[in-house]
Amino acid sequence: MIDVNDLLEEAIKETDNLNDGEVFLVKDLFKGYIWNRIAVKDRLLLGTLFLNYVHRMNGGLLVVEKTSSHQQRYKKVQLKTGECLQQ
Repeated sequence: MIDVNDLLEEAIKETDNLNDGEVFLVKDLFKGYIWNRIAVKDRLLLGTLFLNYVHRMNGGLLVVEKTSSHQQRYKKVQLKTGECLQQ
C-alpha cells in the first residue's frame, strides 16, 4: 500500500533537482513506472496536497496554467535573498 504522504515528501524532495525556470507536472517528479503504479484516487489526492504545499511554502515554486487535460503546471523559480513570492 502506497502512503500518499510519503509520495508527497518524495515529490517535494525531487523539486530540488529541477532547474530554475523549469515547468513541470507532479507526475514528472516520478519515474513513469512508479507513477503508473499509483492508484488514480491517490494521484488526485497527491495533486491536491502538492498544490496546497506550494501555496503554503511561499517561495521556490509557482503555480502556473493548467494543461488542456486539466493537470496543474508548476514552475521552479530562484528567489533572491529576502524575496517572497506573492501568489
